[in-house]
Amino acid sequence: MGPVEHLIDPLVATFVILSLAVLGFATNRVPLVIVALFVPVSLWATGVLPLGEALAGFSDPVVLFIATLFVLSAALETTGITAWIGAQLERCSSFGRTGLLATMVGGTALLAAVISINGAVAALLPVAVVAAARAGIVPSRMLIPVAFAASAGSMLTLTGTPVNVIVSEVAADAGGREFGYFEFALVGLPLVLVTMVLVVTLGQRLLPERAPERLADVAADPRERVRSWQESYAAELDAARLFTGTTGVVEVLIAPRSTLIGRRVSPGMTTRDEDLVVVALRRASDPSGGSDASASSGALPLQAGDSVLVRGPWEALHRYTRSPDVIAVEASQSLQRSVPLGLGWKRCLGVLVATIGLLATGAVPPVIVGLLAAAALVLLRVITVPQGLRAISWDTVILIGALIPLSAAFVSSGAAEAIAELVMRLTGSGSPYFALLAVCALTLVLGQFISNVATVLVMAPVAVSFAQTLDVSVQPFMMALAVVGAAAFLTPIATPVNLMVLQPGGYRFGDYWRLGLPLALVFLAAAVFYVPVVWPF
Repeated sequence: MGPVEHLIDPLVATFVILSLAVLGFATNRVPLVIVALFVPVSLWATGVLPLGEALAGFSDPVVLFIATLFVLSAALETTGITAWIGAQLERCSSFGRTGLLATMVGGTALLAAVISINGAVAALLPVAVVAAARAGIVPSRMLIPVAFAASAGSMLTLTGTPVNVIVSEVAADAGGREFGYFEFALVGLPLVLVTMVLVVTLGQRLLPERAPERLADVAADPRERVRSWQESYAAELDAARLFTGTTGVVEVLIAPRSTLIGRRVSPGMTTRDEDLVVVALRRASDPSGGSDASASSGALPLQAGDSVLVRGPWEALHRYTRSPDVIAVEASQSLQRSVPLGLGWKRCLGVLVATIGLLATGAVPPVIVGLLAAAALVLLRVITVPQGLRAISWDTVILIGALIPLSAAFVSSGAAEAIAELVMRLTGSGSPYFALLAVCALTLVLGQFISNVATVLVMAPVAVSFAQTLDVSVQPFMMALAVVGAAAFLTPIATPVNLMVLQPGGYRFGDYWRLGLPLALVFLAAAVFYVPVVWPF
């Protein structure tokens, strides 16, 4: 059975599909991927788009380019470049509250411009917690500013966020031009500076002073882990020797049906398969709650639940922790990422510099640059193909690919033109500033409940329709969309980074808007009044 081509008006169908998608995203009752896939299927089923156009988003170069950025981000984390940056920032804990906060916010913004918003916050979240504790600051006064700074920092480069890539492509398709790699910084740099000023001056009054529910897991790094192991295993351990760019240590538990049960093991012995060195052992707690830590220095017949520290090359550790004989207490990949400037960091940095150079010159299409970068990282043995594939956020890729056809449907069904005409009629003005304000205000509101990628994909054709109706340049509309798309500050569900800091900071749903509202208004004002000055109508 084919699609329902004439029973439903395409304009009505498009708005109904959009409304259901927004409801699905906002309620979070259904997985985001399922909601996203509902869109192209519904556009085909209702006859709004033919099958080829309904699925065209998955073959769009933008989707492939964004996927390659996840690979590059993973390489930066795996080689310890992000950990090194975090270590430098942690030294600022002696600067006092103002100096530390300003440094963390600025550092997060710069890192987000290079490796992505989510990657920057994931890398610096433990650093922020530890640095805050050493400076006598509760994490709740530090972590929302870090999340907001990452969103602001995404406006510094083309690859800072998928939104920037999308608006650049839409501008070119609508008769304008693509934005340059660093062109976003013309508005992004002032926004980062304003964000720094606001979080430093207002954060103390507008953010809660609240202890997090769980702090230890977030604050841990190799040094903290080694100190903890020294106490629990009653062993002398040196963090500098245990964790290097080529080798590391993992803690594993003997699995219930492990083939290792009964094997007599002592420190200094090597494992059966990977030739990893046993560093220390600890007997599992007995039913009464006691444990035998003294076995860390002597032989021990292994039992289910016993803890063992093993040391060796990272790749061997990765294979060992995937064995059914043991249960890793923490993923070896996350431990490797916490080691500054690990194996392959120079090659990774070289690929990063070359990538930025090619993107900045515009000599090669972005998707080709991304593919070359991903291939180079694999060929140079910075990461493996499986690591690269695991690094890609497939939820994000599917979300973007599935929602791109919705933008096409907004144009073909006349929905974008209808919204533009309605706003024109309500405002009674042909001023591009009123049109820009209307588009940005609606984008800002939607962006607090659904992803900024989905919001911009929906609003981009509306903005293009405004520009074409008023016969003005599409460039300011697209750049303004990128700006307000980054202003997802009012709710914890607005962006993944807002959710990342929720539990470590001990935040509640209503904590975000207090600092987020003045910041969002600044971004809105910049989009409506500053952007047209740099990119005239």
